[in-house]
Amino acid sequence: MNSRKSGYSGLQISLHWMIAALVLFQLLFGENMTIYVDAAADRRQLSSYGQTMGSAHYWVGLAILLLVFVRLAVRLFIGAPKPQSTMPKWMAFASRTTHALFYGLLVAAPVSGLLAFYVWSWMGDVHTWAKPVFIVLICIHAGAALFHHFILKGAVLRRMLVPARDPVG
Repeated sequence: MNSRKSGYSGLQISLHWMIAALVLFQLLFGENMTIYVDAAADRRQLSSYGQTMGSAHYWVGLAILLLVFVRLAVRLFIGAPKPQSTMPKWMAFASRTTHALFYGLLVAAPVSGLLAFYVWSWMGDVHTWAKPVFIVLICIHAGAALFHHFILKGAVLRRMLVPARDPVG
């Protein structure tokens, strides 16, 4: 693995924000999948909106899963910047832990949704818990980025907005 000194590549930043936008879509409109599944179970006709939103939830979930695997592969081959040297160890640990939880959830949520849809309906309960966990992690993640930017005057947020000059990708 290659560790970057100054920041993320344009590809890494693009993947981050694409995944973030797709997760936001799922959080805002994901409840439509419940309507879709319930209607199918009751053999009820769905409105075209219900069908579209149910299908969108399915395909956006698959897109998230694919993009997360691409992002992990890019991270493996390009690397990621090291935490800022001025960051206390507990902050670096919190950052690593939050990112690990994010990656785990970004894989577990679509996989549990697929398993619920095709194999074990009880996985739907597991899948449903992804939403509040995502919301908590997003609040921690965004809050930490804003804290670093406005209070600590660090470059953490800037690194995810402006591509570094040295990375490839």
